[in-house]
Amino acid sequence: MQYYLAKLQEEVKRSVAGLVSLNVDDIHIEAPGSKIEADLAIPCFTLAQKLNQSPKDIADKLASALKNEAIEKTESTNGYLNVWIKSTALAKGIENDSAQVKQNNIQYGESKLGTDKVVVVDFASPNVAKPFSVGHLRSTNIGWAIIQLLKNWGYKVIGDNHLGDTGTPFGMWVVGFQKWGSEEALEKNGVYELGRIYVKFREEAKKEELNDKNELIASAKEWVKKLESGDETALSYHKKFSDISYRHIQEIFDRLGVKPDENLGESFYLEKAKEITSQLVQKNIAQKQEDGSVIVDLSDAGIETPILLQKSDGASLYATTDIATIDYRVEKWKPEKIIYVVGQEQQFHFKQLFALAKKLGYETEFIHVWYGLVQQKNESGGREKMSSRKGTILLEELLDMAEEKARSIALKTHVSDEDIKKVAIGAVKFTDFSQNKHANILFDWDRMFNLHGYSGPYVQYAAVRVNSILGKIGEEKLDFAASDYSWKSEKDLLKQIAKYPLVLESAAKNYEPHEVAYFIYDLAKICNRYYEEVSIIDSEPNIKSLRIGLLYLIKYIYSHALGILGIAVPSKM
Repeated sequence: MQYYLAKLQEEVKRSVAGLVSLNVDDIHIEAPGSKIEADLAIPCFTLAQKLNQSPKDIADKLASALKNEAIEKTESTNGYLNVWIKSTALAKGIENDSAQVKQNNIQYGESKLGTDKVVVVDFASPNVAKPFSVGHLRSTNIGWAIIQLLKNWGYKVIGDNHLGDTGTPFGMWVVGFQKWGSEEALEKNGVYELGRIYVKFREEAKKEELNDKNELIASAKEWVKKLESGDETALSYHKKFSDISYRHIQEIFDRLGVKPDENLGESFYLEKAKEITSQLVQKNIAQKQEDGSVIVDLSDAGIETPILLQKSDGASLYATTDIATIDYRVEKWKPEKIIYVVGQEQQFHFKQLFALAKKLGYETEFIHVWYGLVQQKNESGGREKMSSRKGTILLEELLDMAEEKARSIALKTHVSDEDIKKVAIGAVKFTDFSQNKHANILFDWDRMFNLHGYSGPYVQYAAVRVNSILGKIGEEKLDFAASDYSWKSEKDLLKQIAKYPLVLESAAKNYEPHEVAYFIYDLAKICNRYYEEVSIIDSEPNIKSLRIGLLYLIKYIYSHALGILGIAVPSKM
């Protein structure tokens, strides 16, 4: 279905195109500038080039000629046509949208556009045998939000947590465990003992390197080869370390409210990866080099560096298991798209991988959604990659710190432990969505928990507040209805509500949860102004009912939008 504001914008574009004798695609509508109180703005600069007229003359002409029953007034300003929509038209449009979604058995803001289409989202993807680090936070949060956005648009979405459980690190853990670990310590400290062993191995391997030795690394590589060949002892170690890691990863996912559909590791695809590599060599698509390594030339895709599928010692690489993973996903789910939510440093890897997939005939659309770094303030006030004095900061530590901060703020308000956890997770996640995904994000604890600024607790409090108002009113749920009320006091709220389906569509198309976060923050600000100007409880009975119906719709939007971001609404703040 097409929502009211989208339909109105299309009507306006068609009318403008007719008035200037251009195609509808030539007409663009955007949000007015911050100092303009209009509802829609049409820039006339590109039109001026096509029509050989000044932008001002075109805007002047359109301001006097554009007619639509929903338009309150138009105005020409600095080469823009600014348009004001009637409050009553917005209210009626939202009412019609609300009725239509019920007929379509969906909720306001949802769509069936993706019905019968499958999308796989590769996200989170921590490494096993070491604690979940902050480095995987953005992949987890952004990936989960993208999954919700696509589900909201009607797609069947498979969230695939593609675990790193093979390669040289596996061998490092085995060798390290044999040299410096114990069953007792592993039983007591679990994944943190494996993390300690990993750090110890790297320290000792670096010492060897300084002395022109590589015995530790060579031993680790031997264990990787054993794992890939199906050696029983290697498989036993792999299961031991993986079981410990899976429990830890699941605990983190539970805290974040994340539930992947698949949790397969790279090791699951090793056999298939070797089969594919062998087949590609036989078909002369891949070339085996003199040293035993296997490459595929990608120069026909404009990539001069060939992709490496097998090391000289016969070991597989990320590219090998990744192409086997694609084969598995395409065969199992036949997805329209496979989306990889992985950091910016892997852009070239995915450029190569997608070129190889296309070369092999896969028709699925492949998309790399990359994101910036997680940063913190350093002692001089600048930014640096988030870490602890001991090295990489662990996600569990970060979530514990967030809970401590939330608890310190809530000391005087008797907030439950469950709600404190919701506020803590909300603060962490909203910070992740505070800017577009490509920007680096800054974990500034004071800003994260600012109840008067752009933060998770601010929008959570707005949701709690509307719930509290409705609770105090004590009337049963009322559906939104336009009636013959003027809706002048509610104009800004109606504009924001009417935007919501368009924001969800744009966020889904751009894989950009930030757009939803910014929308819900704006809604919270508008609601706060509304409460200052309007007394709902003291309104005349018929107007009070209409306003209550509007608040119930706003309550739903808070819950729905925050749910897209994976943020829960507390019962009290």
